Amino acid sequence: MEEWVQFADWQSQQASGVFHTDCPARTVLDHVTSRWGVWVLIALREEDQRFFELRERILGVSEKMLAQTLRNLVRDGLVRRTVEPSTPPKVSYGLTPLGRGTSEPLAHLFGWLRDNARDILTQQAAYDRAEETVAR
Repeated sequence: MEEWVQFADWQSQQASGVFHTDCPARTVLDHVTSRWGVWVLIALREEDQRFFELRERILGVSEKMLAQTLRNLVRDGLVRRTVEPSTPPKVSYGLTPLGRGTSEPLAHLFGWLRDNARDILTQQAAYDRAEETVAR
């Protein structure tokens, strides 16, 4: 609660709010929109998963980057880490209510991207052709 009061005090003092470089929300936004943060949040929308399941599902992520991303998202309160007492311990990850709230808009964005991918690729190709013409 103290952090929220500090954030509210800070925000009321800033003319530019979230656009200011010192805004605490920027750090969380960096975690959510990082290269792997987006994929972790979307992957966990369906069900809780263990580390190796996430690693196998999110192609291209290294163990180091996945661990760092999960650590940041857990610290931000978007992902919960659950340890089952067993030998060896079973650790799983799932979305918190905050994480679910974040993953919903991301899922809509990805749906929009999927639905408009053809038009986007067409625009990129047209741009690249125009740039080639200018470069000649």
